[in-house]
Amino acid sequence: MEDFVYTGNPGRVVFGSGTVARLAEEADRLKAKRILVLSTPEQAGQAADIAGHLGARVAATYAKAQMHTPVEVTADAMQVIEACSADAVLSVGGGSTTGLGKAIAFRTDLPQIVVPTTYAGSEATPILGETEGGRKVTKSDPRILPEVVIYDVELTLTLPVALSVTSGINAVAHAVEALYAREANPIISLMAEQGISAITRSLPLIHADPGDRNARSDALYGAWLCGVCLGSVGMALHHKLCHTLGGMFNLPHAQLHTAILPHAVAYNTPAAPVAMERLSRAMGVDDPAAGLFDLAKRLGATMSLRELGMPDGSVESAVDQAMSNGYWNPRELQKPALSALLDRAFRGETPAGGRSMRE
Repeated sequence: MEDFVYTGNPGRVVFGSGTVARLAEEADRLKAKRILVLSTPEQAGQAADIAGHLGARVAATYAKAQMHTPVEVTADAMQVIEACSADAVLSVGGGSTTGLGKAIAFRTDLPQIVVPTTYAGSEATPILGETEGGRKVTKSDPRILPEVVIYDVELTLTLPVALSVTSGINAVAHAVEALYAREANPIISLMAEQGISAITRSLPLIHADPGDRNARSDALYGAWLCGVCLGSVGMALHHKLCHTLGGMFNLPHAQLHTAILPHAVAYNTPAAPVAMERLSRAMGVDDPAAGLFDLAKRLGATMSLRELGMPDGSVESAVDQAMSNGYWNPRELQKPALSALLDRAFRGETPAGGRSMRE
């Protein structure tokens, strides 16, 4: 076995059905008495219902979370934090709300409780991506990692199928890149394989029956595993491209990850054979890039960046920005190859360069 380094992130996870009923208990464990409740505008009602379990511990609500965590939204929320003298935050929702809670915690070191309602997985990481002036910048810090995550399968039963698919594949992307990360280690690789397997086998079942509790439980469990992967090792080309495109064009986060992932996998396939064998095994396919593309498309995901809102003629500027700051990737970053990758993704074409892993 090769040498490796593994660092476990602290954090308490409560997983099951009906677990939001334990919210007050978890707040008391943190000694939190004045909690700011965060959500997007669309989830304000759901957040209020869930926060009802906190009773008088709710100090205020802030329902203005946005995709890609714009710094101006965080600045606005910070004023509410100060006005209500909050001593903790509760984030209810997906990556947008979790990102806002993390941004607040990074600035204040307030404890966080997260109740995820999607499969984003960001609640399991000490990583924060913030957008300012059209650029998304990522940072990692122990203050960013939420103290408590409450996973309640019941909350995912009403997650729309389309968002279930793209949110799930977004989570898969975390584990895929963990398999070929520079810091890859056997513990995280085991979690990555199991996370990928749990999500990719559950998404078709959810597509067929959104109320399938076993499939929903598998998907949520897989999302947690994939999130742990994201928070434990470095990411590479896929996440860099998604951060670049998200920051430049404000493209929808989960849908963007879904459209890019097969192409990033195809690009890295020649340079990461062991990772691709693991990915093939987890998915039960011969060609991981084609398998991811076919799965997403079969389940109704939009695979064209143009259809997601990327402007015509913007591929080259996106590649230039993605390459402007050096970062590790198993395959050398080459501008012509990256331009071809993004061009195929822009048009929604099948990924290039995939190969059968079981020939």
